[in-house]
Amino acid sequence: MDSNPFRKVKRYNSLVGYFKEKYGCRLQKIVIDAGFTCPNRDGTISRGGCTYCDNAAFHPSYSTPDKSVALQIEEGIGFHKKRYRTAENYLAYFQPYSNTYAPLEDLKKIYAQALEHPAIKGIVIGTRPDCMDEQKLDYLQELSQSKIVMIEYGIESCYDRTLLRINRGHDFRTAVKTIEATSRRGIHQGAHFIFGLPGESREDMLNMAPLINGLPLNSVKFHQLQIVKGTAMEREFARCPEDFFRFTLEEYIDFFIDFLERLRPDLYIERFAGEVPPRFVNETPWGKIRNVELLRLLEARLEERNTWQGRLA
Repeated sequence: MDSNPFRKVKRYNSLVGYFKEKYGCRLQKIVIDAGFTCPNRDGTISRGGCTYCDNAAFHPSYSTPDKSVALQIEEGIGFHKKRYRTAENYLAYFQPYSNTYAPLEDLKKIYAQALEHPAIKGIVIGTRPDCMDEQKLDYLQELSQSKIVMIEYGIESCYDRTLLRINRGHDFRTAVKTIEATSRRGIHQGAHFIFGLPGESREDMLNMAPLINGLPLNSVKFHQLQIVKGTAMEREFARCPEDFFRFTLEEYIDFFIDFLERLRPDLYIERFAGEVPPRFVNETPWGKIRNVELLRLLEARLEERNTWQGRLA
């Protein structure tokens, strides 16, 4: 590819832009904690959970399982109207833990509670690839005929050695099979990956791009690793800091652009970095920079390098 196909505003495919183009408006996610757990915590696979995980660090204070789904939606709308004054249309984002880890009939009732709200246009379901089956996919395919339905699979790494080390509880092949089954039903699906997991070099991370390109995904979300207090990974980092590739902010921006150049251009980018509230981490090496500023830095650096998503794919 020798010319930039992104000639509107950005040099990459933005999921926010996709929403605006397809639905004519911004669709803001409201995080819902419906009280799910995880097979990696309840003893089905393990009781320790993934070594990096503390769900409290990744979802807002209005989202707690002691509140009804309806109340979380109302409080979430109030929260986002202050933060994004133009927000009027919403997606219920079932995020904490594994949100398909229940019998199908229970899932139908839980999702219906969100879809009954007039401001909710659809649902986003965060889950593990080993917590999906054919019956659930059939139901979600049917639901997607009348509502927006998006599935977000936590994959985190393409390398089995890493997945084993972080106690993920599934291998990469499991993720591939589930993503392929989801694609056959035409359901919008995204995947989540973490950069900086222990044992992975910069080259290892860059080499995930062609593996991701080979998956029938619609969107991707990337986070840099943040060491959360009280997790098994915090203890591992204290023991073996040399096993972790740590980025400065400037290094991460350039690394992500190198990665973006290798990523196929039709994939929508939902996030390229994450924010954990400072109280959950021992250090904030990038300072208290917000996501909007990170995006500005990324876009400015893409302009400086005169490059774009998929240039080397």
